[in-house]
Amino acid sequence: MSGLPSVLKSGGALLAALAVAAALPAVSASGDAPKAVAVSRPLYVTGAPIVMLKDLDSGAILFSRGADKRFAPASMAKVMAAYVVLDLLDRGDLSRDKQFTMTEAVWKKWNRSNGGSSMFLRVGEKVSVDELLKGLITVSGNDAAALLAVGIDGSEEAFVKRMNRIASDIGMTSSRFGTPSGWPDGGVTKVSAADLITLADRLIRDHPDGYARYFAIPSLRHGKAPDGTPIVQPNRNPILGSFAGADGLKTGHTAEAGYCFLGSAKRGGRRLVMVVAGMGSEKARRDEAIRLMRWGFEQWEARELVPAGVSLGRIDVGEGQAPAVAAETGTSVRMTVPRGYAGGYRAVMRTHAPLSAPVARGARIAELVIAPDGLPPQRTPLLAAADVAEGGWWSRARTGFYRLTGR
Repeated sequence: MSGLPSVLKSGGALLAALAVAAALPAVSASGDAPKAVAVSRPLYVTGAPIVMLKDLDSGAILFSRGADKRFAPASMAKVMAAYVVLDLLDRGDLSRDKQFTMTEAVWKKWNRSNGGSSMFLRVGEKVSVDELLKGLITVSGNDAAALLAVGIDGSEEAFVKRMNRIASDIGMTSSRFGTPSGWPDGGVTKVSAADLITLADRLIRDHPDGYARYFAIPSLRHGKAPDGTPIVQPNRNPILGSFAGADGLKTGHTAEAGYCFLGSAKRGGRRLVMVVAGMGSEKARRDEAIRLMRWGFEQWEARELVPAGVSLGRIDVGEGQAPAVAAETGTSVRMTVPRGYAGGYRAVMRTHAPLSAPVARGARIAELVIAPDGLPPQRTPLLAAADVAEGGWWSRARTGFYRLTGR
């Protein structure tokens, strides 16, 4: 790990590139710096027009085709709506027990007669945010998406503005939403596979409890049929229950988008996230998803380099009550490599420094970049180990002394 620059210039900001050694195992069997080697990547052959597979823990992209091509996501847009709602819940700005009342206007627009998916809400029915999230994800309810939007922001249009703002904030650089449900809107709603992977990554990392609560429900029981019997609808996830470890996320289908799927599975502590889009049938979508996931787990392996909760260095904080904050691993840092891989790697921690106060504990403040020999770099976010509030004149003076002396 020698030869790394201590400070690099990037877009006018300081990008600290710190060699990480103390917490990491030796980079090669001999302890020498690794050498470039030829690596044979496992072969995957597919006819799908858009495919992407990522190992979430290491950040390794295992397969990619058409990942930057923009396309209509259909009901996969509901994952973005779910992220917005889960964000409000986790910040305390919304309660799971909060109830919204189905209006006649929303019902007329989104009841089952329009041909879309529904959780069969009735005019005047009061439904909790918790139940609406279940209907949004499990049965892809367009009525659930619309009622959440109207209940939270007063209109679908206002909620969509929130969706687009948050999508930009979390790094979805090529996506735009026109509805909370993904219903065809004249080509306004477009995403890329790379952005959907980013969304899944952030949702699972940022809202793990919400993900566990809502994305793997086998079926939803809500409402009654005309004969009075309960309405029970199965989860539309094509690999849930048929592929070991599958636990989310969302299907989508329209004539424009074809059959699509944003999916995730976890085995042995290792999580993969995938996108397939533009498939010609439900069966083709399911078969491709299972085959891709199986290839990812069987042909690649993850090697733990750093356990969760380990500090990998301190990053300067500008005008904060503390002059620096530790950057730590929120999850285990893993390197994903082909099975039987015998090469080494390099590691570096990168961040924009100094950070601007305030800094919240758990906020992403850096990334650990692992570069295995002969493979693309893999990135794992590092989190702030403590809160750092804004400081007054005394804190600024102390920070200046720290900058001069390192103490």
